[in-house]
Amino acid sequence: MTGRREVVAPTGGDAEVAGSAADEPTAVRPVDPGSDPAEFAVEARLRPRRLEEFLGQAQLTEHLQIVLEAARRREQAVDHLLFAGPPGLGKTSLAGIVAAEMGVGFRITSGPSLMRAGDLASLLTDLQDGDVLFIDEIHRLPRPVEEVLYPAMEDFQFDILIGKGPTARSIRLDLPRFTLVGATTRTGLLSGPLRDRFGFVGRVDLYEAADLQAIVVRSAGILGVSIDSGGAWQIASRSRGTPRIANRLLRRVRDYVEVRAEGVITETLASEGLALFGVDHLGLDKVDRAILDALCRRFSGRPVGLTTLAQCVGEETDTIEDAYEPYLLQQGLLQRTPRGRVATARAFAHLDMDVDPATPSLW
Repeated sequence: MTGRREVVAPTGGDAEVAGSAADEPTAVRPVDPGSDPAEFAVEARLRPRRLEEFLGQAQLTEHLQIVLEAARRREQAVDHLLFAGPPGLGKTSLAGIVAAEMGVGFRITSGPSLMRAGDLASLLTDLQDGDVLFIDEIHRLPRPVEEVLYPAMEDFQFDILIGKGPTARSIRLDLPRFTLVGATTRTGLLSGPLRDRFGFVGRVDLYEAADLQAIVVRSAGILGVSIDSGGAWQIASRSRGTPRIANRLLRRVRDYVEVRAEGVITETLASEGLALFGVDHLGLDKVDRAILDALCRRFSGRPVGLTTLAQCVGEETDTIEDAYEPYLLQQGLLQRTPRGRVATARAFAHLDMDVDPATPSLW
């Protein structure tokens, strides 16, 4: 493989590569138009750059290591890879690691950005042998784009239509042997034909608290923050099993101890800082508690429809369903029933409330 090139796909600004030297692995992150460039640099430093730096997901990383080593020994491009799982667990980082480990170029884009087949053609025809093309949220690819992607993945050829009407003709272009890495948070929305064309499908699961603690310690070292094991555990245990949240909470606790203490994150200071920013011992924030409060206090444990619940807490229904409900369900604080959302006995206990004996036992 040749020296690695790092490139950002010109697809309307949906994604960006935070760079490093051309011969080093690159950290990548979604673009946030309102972000400070300094924040980009922080995110780039926190991302693992090599497979041995990627903490957690032991089974997935072992499988990936075998796939990459086999491709290196054969001097071939890696099979197309699909990473599936909730947001914030490292799918984008894994895509960058694949390119770094293989020493090849890396392009990044997203499914919603590829509106036309021509957008995809401009990316594919500019790739070199072995390059990695990363498509985030690949389940949101428009169907016409997805269909022209099939021969590119299987035969490394791309059909392009020249002209219009009776004079139109199809030209088949040969493509280099590239690796497509897709990431999705909604595996069920991927079409069967697209999913079956990936040679390796890896599920990225929520992290154990011990793995998150190691991630917090590593990130603290990169940021130059002093932290003890108790402080790291406090942050890790409230991070919802998600490294992105763990790093965000670490930065807020760092701010707290720099302003209110001596700059060293201890267990007590981490707990105080997280409480100040509204994160309780289960990792629930203000909106999570508002949802439970509405279910337990306002509706006394009775079933509540999603629209009604969203109006009570001032959020959109999609936000409640996609961003907040999954964690509340995982923690056993909420149940979905045919009649609506219902708080569990654990939710009442978390709010220091007694369950009304007259409330139907729906949990």
